Amino acid sequence: MSDETLRGYRDSIDNIDAALVFLLAERFKTTQAVGAYKARAGLPPADPGREAAQIARLRALAASAKLDPEFSEKFLRFIIDEVIRHHAAAQA
Repeated sequence: MSDETLRGYRDSIDNIDAALVFLLAERFKTTQAVGAYKARAGLPPADPGREAAQIARLRALAASAKLDPEFSEKFLRFIIDEVIRHHAAAQA
C-alpha cells in the first residue's frame, strides 16, 4: 500500500468519526430534552422496558449490517448509562 492509499483510508475514517460525533451531539440534545420533560412530569430517569427494546432493536440492526451485536450492545449501553446519568441530574 502506498502512503496515498493509507491517507485515503484515514481521511475516510476521520470523516466517519466526525459524523459520529455530530450524530451523538444531536442525540444528546434530544435526550436532554427528554430528561427535562421527565423531571417536569415526575417520571423516573430510567425506563428499563424502553432500554431493553432499544438494545434488541440495535442488536438486530447490527446483525443485518454485519456488525458484532455484542459490540453494538456495549456501545448503546454506554450511551444509555450516560443519558440516565443526565436525566437523574436533571431531577436533582
